[in-house]
Amino acid sequence: MKISAKGRYGLAAMTYLARNFASGAPITIISISEKLGISKIYLEQVFSLLKRAQLVNSIKGSQGGYQLAREPREISAYDILSSIELSLMEKVSPAAEKMPALDRALAAKVFTPLDDQIKDTLSSVSLDDILTAIEAEKDTDSLMYFI
Repeated sequence: MKISAKGRYGLAAMTYLARNFASGAPITIISISEKLGISKIYLEQVFSLLKRAQLVNSIKGSQGGYQLAREPREISAYDILSSIELSLMEKVSPAAEKMPALDRALAAKVFTPLDDQIKDTLSSVSLDDILTAIEAEKDTDSLMYFI
């Protein structure tokens, strides 16, 4: 599975919000854009999806911005990516109409086990785990993100 740039940016932006979660202050898209080197317009699209999935709260006004809707330990990589990536959504195979037996066999032996493993792996990684990994890398000065 290949995660799109939008999914990667979503993970990076959510990690940035998690890093600043304790302050309780909302973070603007502009500040995330500047800190991570991601287009503001692109981030607005990402945050629209994250808000729809109720992973972030938006605060309006001059002191507004975005905050995590839950604690970093309660938000998994799966939560984030499934709100952004269409590839994590269930699909119906085009073979289903003409070859239902083939479709069921592929689903049972290939796609369902693969989907389950991806979901299990991504669900086991929280934003808190990512923050811990950042600390372990001793790279807390910069969360610059490149693709």
